[in-house]
Amino acid sequence: MIQQMIQQWQEKARTARLCRLLGVSRSGVYAARRRRPAPRADVLAAAVQTAFQASGGNYGSRRLSASLKAQGLPAGRHRVRRLIKRHGLKARWKRKFTHTTDSRHDLPVAANVLDRRFKPSAADQAWVADITYIRTERGWLYLAAVLDLYSRKIVGWAMAPSMPAELVCCALQMAIVLRQPKPGLIMHTDRGSQYASQAHRDLLAAASTLDRNTNGCDVIQAT
Repeated sequence: MIQQMIQQWQEKARTARLCRLLGVSRSGVYAARRRRPAPRADVLAAAVQTAFQASGGNYGSRRLSASLKAQGLPAGRHRVRRLIKRHGLKARWKRKFTHTTDSRHDLPVAANVLDRRFKPSAADQAWVADITYIRTERGWLYLAAVLDLYSRKIVGWAMAPSMPAELVCCALQMAIVLRQPKPGLIMHTDRGSQYASQAHRDLLAAASTLDRNTNGCDVIQAT
């Protein structure tokens, strides 16, 4: 009996000391001990909201269900959908994603002057350009880049949520302004409509950076 009282007193003393250190009340600590664990439904609802917020508001019921399963909280898609509706969570549906350059067009293209000679002897003799896409917190963005084949450095780039001809023109314009290449530069791209556009060809001609034999730009068919 005495031993039990001593243990209880020691427990209270430790609790009081910890409460002082943490700046909390003993009554709050004891109340938390008596509190029952949250029902699984509440845990699941909180997990759904957390996963939804972590996705930037992009996850629907399918991906939320997979996320919960990975956390050890298996929940069917229909149950997750009910929780989504109950808590007013609305995913931001993204527009259909369009891949990069499309060679199916009637615009004129030039001959392949570079002809796979990918080892120039100096900088600014040959550039290659292409469009790719990257995922960001705000969705997909297209990146147009111009690469110098000699230095293997990006000499011009531009980003946008869509990929009109202006995107590749901005990347090329940056490269021209920064590098000031001499006449005779070979510009190597694929057969995409952006690179075959009149705007892109006009920019190349105006900058006087092309070998006259390229007929505006040196374009090859993408593999």
